[in-house]
Amino acid sequence: MQNNLIFLQDILLHTPIPTAVYCTDDLVISFANPAMRNLWNKGEQVIGKKFADIIADFHNDSISEEILRVMKTGIPFQFNDQKIKGAQTPLFFNYNFTPLRNEQGVIYGILHTCTEVTKLHEAKSQIVNSDEMLTMAIEACGMGTYEIDLITNKIKTSDNFKKLWSIDSEITRETLVAKLNPDDFHLREKAHKNALENGVVCYEARVIQKNNSEKWIKVFGKIIKDEKGDPSTILGVVQDIHDQKEFEAALQRKIEESTSELRRSNDDLLHFANVVSHDLQEPVRKIKIFNDFLKNEIANQLPDRSVMHLNKIDHSANRMQCIIEGLLAYSTIDKNTQPVEKISLNDLLENIRTDLELMIKEKDAILIINDLPEIEGAPILLQQLFYNLIQNALKFTKANQPPRIIITSSIKNIDSVESIEISFRDNGIGVDPLYAEKIFTAFERLHSKNEYEGNGIGLALCQKVIKRHNGTIVAKGEKENGAEFIVTLPLKQATKSI
Repeated sequence: MQNNLIFLQDILLHTPIPTAVYCTDDLVISFANPAMRNLWNKGEQVIGKKFADIIADFHNDSISEEILRVMKTGIPFQFNDQKIKGAQTPLFFNYNFTPLRNEQGVIYGILHTCTEVTKLHEAKSQIVNSDEMLTMAIEACGMGTYEIDLITNKIKTSDNFKKLWSIDSEITRETLVAKLNPDDFHLREKAHKNALENGVVCYEARVIQKNNSEKWIKVFGKIIKDEKGDPSTILGVVQDIHDQKEFEAALQRKIEESTSELRRSNDDLLHFANVVSHDLQEPVRKIKIFNDFLKNEIANQLPDRSVMHLNKIDHSANRMQCIIEGLLAYSTIDKNTQPVEKISLNDLLENIRTDLELMIKEKDAILIINDLPEIEGAPILLQQLFYNLIQNALKFTKANQPPRIIITSSIKNIDSVESIEISFRDNGIGVDPLYAEKIFTAFERLHSKNEYEGNGIGLALCQKVIKRHNGTIVAKGEKENGAEFIVTLPLKQATKSI
């Protein structure tokens, strides 16, 4: 028996858990292990002294009262998360007071043990602070929170949730659904059905307010599963998006109005260009005819200066006719759809070579055309595209140097679309990189009309044709060192007409 007592005392002395025993109604300290004395910052002299005198610097008097209550009632007591006064670094403990009884069952003392919970206290404080900050952030954003127990169907919500959903009474699934606009029921049902697969509830709907007005809200939630993997809870937030929805609706109306106005303006402009082009062709044609009459009838009777004036009139009329035809082509290219057909580019380029045969001979030009594949497109538009590019190369040539045009191609995969890249390279006056994009603007001229003929529409038409075929065109080169136009076109078109 004596050995057991020594063994027990040895355990209590060496345990890291602060332990003490108090006896009599004065709570005299009959035992305190080193861990407890270190906690009190006292030595062995505490033995035999009253508990109230020892811990006066650490705790208030209420703890002594609770210990005495344990002594009288025999009911254990626990103090949780108690901070020790006077400690340089805050320490928190859980105190346990257990009655000690003799063989007759009479209480003769109190066993006091301490468990440090400082880290647990700090963790709890951080959680509380985080929860408070999260709540503040959610409320500041005009959101409300909710929690649905999928087992009991009980719903817990924040005050802001009730405000957004315009509900004062107890919240159930039935009351929530009853507040939704009937036209939005399917959105909620679809969102909950999808949530069974992806674990997320997300939808937008209109909630009917007390004054029968409607408010747009966005519901977002996440399904939480239990240890068995079964859905147990939905945690989420509700956000007021009414202002955002009204802004989107107003913006959409504005876009539709602007689009309609732009379409009407564009149609008017195209109509104007079409009418003007047709109306101008006849007087220009007559100017040319009557000018030719004058030249044929009296040219040999006029001085050289007057003949020069007649030639200038003829030249200007030709330019005017060229501009009118270009304007007409540019204004009508977007007006009508064209059927998509399979086109042999070799045949198409051979036809263009024939059309430009006179110009090629006059300039002693050399055309080197590699074998090209078949593609899908609108024959009329692609004819115009390649005609303009080759004519452009024949037009902008260097003085006393025959034009040399090389046309090559390669098949490429661009954004998962099988395409052809066609290069038109010449040895002409080149392209200043600063104007590589500007040259595709309608009526944009980089050279004076006295240097090179043209209406400034050819490359703009090329750009339009390319867009109709879902392709691209870029210009490269250096000034006075030749130009290269790279055309990229899909081998197949997605539609039957463009």
